[in-house]
Amino acid sequence: MTGWYAERTPDRPARAMIAVTLLALLLVAAVPVALLAALVMMILGHVAGGLALFGGSVLAAAIAVALAGMSGMRHLRKLLSGSGFRVVRLDGSQYSDVAEPQGSDDTNLVQLGRSEYTGVR
Repeated sequence: MTGWYAERTPDRPARAMIAVTLLALLLVAAVPVALLAALVMMILGHVAGGLALFGGSVLAAAIAVALAGMSGMRHLRKLLSGSGFRVVRLDGSQYSDVAEPQGSDDTNLVQLGRSEYTGVR
């Protein structure tokens, strides 16, 4: 149980990625609230303050989304290229126990016997 739990808990870059994504979602969700507050401010006569509030909220949300997107792509590339993502890369050396057909130019060709065709009649 301890090994499974240790594998399932995210590491520090993953936690930072989750935090940045949640911040971006929170700021995007706050934009309609800021619009409503800006409209109330503009109705009460503070037009410049209302425009600044709405523009600032849109700018903050856009920056947070861009930051989450950039760090998310970097985190995804790191996962796929490193050892953190368990993908077995297949090359010709891993098929050393399989006999190749005689006279074949394709090095990755595997010939199946008649008993191995289950769906063909």
